Amino acid sequence: MSNEHPKRDVAAAWAVHAFTASGIVLGFLALIAILEGDKLSAFMWLGFALFVDGIDGTLARAARVKELTPQFDGATLDNVIDYFTYVAVPAMMIYWFGIVPPGTEIYVSAGIMAVSLYTFANTGVKTKDYYFSGFPALWNLLVLYFYIMQSSQWVNFTVIIVCGILTFVPIKFVHPLRVRKLRHITLPVTVLWAATSLRLMLISPEVNKAQQASPIVFWLWVLASIYFFGISMMRTISPQADEQADEL
Repeated sequence: MSNEHPKRDVAAAWAVHAFTASGIVLGFLALIAILEGDKLSAFMWLGFALFVDGIDGTLARAARVKELTPQFDGATLDNVIDYFTYVAVPAMMIYWFGIVPPGTEIYVSAGIMAVSLYTFANTGVKTKDYYFSGFPALWNLLVLYFYIMQSSQWVNFTVIIVCGILTFVPIKFVHPLRVRKLRHITLPVTVLWAATSLRLMLISPEVNKAQQASPIVFWLWVLASIYFFGISMMRTISPQADEQADEL
């Protein structure tokens, strides 16, 4: 019996790697949805991929994947999938759906792909207290904001340029699952943001979400977004970092 437990543990560790790997399949399904012109399905698949990415780290630490599968680098696997789902697929959405002004699509999309390489190659992208330093290539979320807010092509273009520049600026962005400070507030707000995002995403883009469809849901979503922005700015201007490591 004593030999069965290590094998079971190793199998569990590999199962976590397989769970992480499912993100690339979800990203591919999102890419197919884009090519078929189905924005809603594309966002749904990216949402599932975001969920996988949000919890696989916790599962990996619980399953001790580094210890039990030392020959397989889960961090590299995660980065490959994240680049595809956070960067490549959203860049394709920007190009395919005309989210930016005509004639700029290919340049903006290519620019996103290029500047995001710095994020994934930057060894200092995370602070000791698990904030991101610089815009953390969250292009999938940015495109979602464009969709929900129904913002104009020029507004989208401007925001993308600003975020591209912020990639190289040490402004802090909160990791909602790993930052320890205020986590008792951040986790419920994260759930609220995810739920309201899903509800707003399901509303037809032709409907004014703030005034005609779900004003309460919309403003809860806005408040949740302001919360993330606020704690990120507080950490940016704070003279001292909360450097206590977070072990979920």
